Amino acid sequence: MPVFRQFCAALLSVLFIAFAAPLAAQDADAPIQRLLQEHGEIIAKSSRRTIGPAIDALADSGLPEAQAVLERWRAKEMWFDKDTGLFIYAEEIDRRTIRTFDFANGAELGEFEDNGFKQLKPNSGIRGLIGAALVRFQLNDPNPVARAAALIAIERDADESHLAALRAVRDTEENPRLSARIDRLERILTIRFAEDDAERVAAIQSFEGDLGVDVRAALNPLVVTMMDAGTDLPNDADVARQVVPGSEVLSEAEAYGILVAKELAPPLISRAAQKAALIANIDGTSVGGIQVASLNTEARRDAAYDELVRQGRVENAATVTDVTQTVDAYVFFERYSAAAPTVALAAQAVLSGIENKVALNQTIDLGLDALSLASIYFLAAIGLAITFGVMGVINMAHGEFIMMGAYTGYVVQLFIPDYTLSIMVAIPLAFAVTFGAGVAMERLVIRWLYHRPLETLLATFGISIALQQLAKNIFGTQARPLTAPGWLDGSLVFNDIVSISYIRIAIFVLALLFLALFLIVMNRTRLGLEVRAVTQNPRMAASMGINPDRINMLTFGFGSGIAGIAGVAIGLYAKVTSEMGSDYIVQSFMTVVVGGVGNIWGTLLGATMVGTMQKGIEWLNPSNTLAAQTYMILFIILFIQFRPKGIIALKGRAAEA
Repeated sequence: MPVFRQFCAALLSVLFIAFAAPLAAQDADAPIQRLLQEHGEIIAKSSRRTIGPAIDALADSGLPEAQAVLERWRAKEMWFDKDTGLFIYAEEIDRRTIRTFDFANGAELGEFEDNGFKQLKPNSGIRGLIGAALVRFQLNDPNPVARAAALIAIERDADESHLAALRAVRDTEENPRLSARIDRLERILTIRFAEDDAERVAAIQSFEGDLGVDVRAALNPLVVTMMDAGTDLPNDADVARQVVPGSEVLSEAEAYGILVAKELAPPLISRAAQKAALIANIDGTSVGGIQVASLNTEARRDAAYDELVRQGRVENAATVTDVTQTVDAYVFFERYSAAAPTVALAAQAVLSGIENKVALNQTIDLGLDALSLASIYFLAAIGLAITFGVMGVINMAHGEFIMMGAYTGYVVQLFIPDYTLSIMVAIPLAFAVTFGAGVAMERLVIRWLYHRPLETLLATFGISIALQQLAKNIFGTQARPLTAPGWLDGSLVFNDIVSISYIRIAIFVLALLFLALFLIVMNRTRLGLEVRAVTQNPRMAASMGINPDRINMLTFGFGSGIAGIAGVAIGLYAKVTSEMGSDYIVQSFMTVVVGGVGNIWGTLLGATMVGTMQKGIEWLNPSNTLAAQTYMILFIILFIQFRPKGIIALKGRAAEA
């Protein structure tokens, strides 16, 4: 037994030495370890309120191991050895065992049970501070992607320490794009955090006319004001402007509240509290020497209360009638409260210039939106301009031809996954499908109802309902995707205010192509010549060998086919449902009627007018688009009263209809 005990003791000694030796080999005198030991107490406590100096010391140390320490700490991989008091980082092998490493050289120290160590688990606040400190290292990373990520992190959550870090790398950054971003960000942080007012003013003035949202976000807090009052308007530099009580900026009650807060006036007593005080001080038949029977007006009750104040029987308080008189005795004004006067005035001057430029750019952006909407309405209305304008047929199913074109694009994409190729195939196929549907509709229904507008309207309205129900039966009620090619993703951005999506640009270009196609067909082809002849005088055209019946069929089919192509274009921008056509039928008719029935240039002008008007009304009343459409319809009805033939009137059959 003694031999066995000696053997076990020797074995345990060997194991202890084997496992303990690596920890003993840790360099306790390494600079990074000494720095950690210097701040060891607050690091071990990990309090959000006290941890700042330790993080700053690591970030400012210049030690090559500091970045690894911060990264391990943020990842909850830093541990504290309870026996030696040293800091290490470790990987968890299982629930009870960790593999430890030295911060100084990254050497593995061994595997141990974790009960002798304390894992440091920083909360989200501390991790945020560590992340801010790591940005300083990332700005010097040789990888430009890492430096760009650091700039993004600063833009999202900047603090005062980042200003010095940006200034340190501003002159050494070799990438031109990153250098420009660093310079801009450094000036913004100078505005926010610099202590020298001259530096802040120079940085503010450097952004003169800049439309960036980040600039306005930095300048707006500097021009915050607080309301103040005095017997005279002071000549101080921080006075922004004088304010008149009773205006939208400052009500009379708010003005009196300021006087009360500054102890320039007694608190205001409510009528109920005044009444209770008068009742409590009734002396026989009088209150403060005034007969109770005479207290039948507010002025008399105020006088009685003032007398009680004079007698010291109630606390001094102002009555309602005293407010106006007291407020009129003082001057009210706003003071800059967030920055020094020179800084605030510089910020206000730059913001005023920016606001003027913002207004101009908002007008440009609104114009682009209106032009984009006008191109959509023109696409939707160009086919109707042919069927209604040229032929005089009120086709209430025109919107359903748009819907058929959109669904054609959707079906094509089911078989052709390449979105660019599918759109190229869908456009001519949508024309063919809706052309055929239009010809069938004209042959089966419309041809029997010429010169009978009411019956045509009712018949086509019934067809539109039937086509909607058919689409629901085939495709369901859920919106179907018509996906644009990848090269149409995103927007063309001019600045932080003016931008337009590539899809809208494509629709605008397509509208111009349709305009060119229509003009070529109508002016350069035999079909166009015959259509114009039938439009102007069908009897004379028939006497010259033109078949008006055939021309009507082709014209109606051509207009329906264009509606199908418009459906593909609109489907890339709007939802594809069985009811999508009804969203454009009213605007299409308004576009044709306002522009001038049967004239393509009138349709173009009508679409521009309707689109601009709708966007303008929506801008004036952005919270209610339905009201905007209602106002637009009312305006167009009024417009037609003064110009019933539209902007450009057509001579011939359409004009006589």
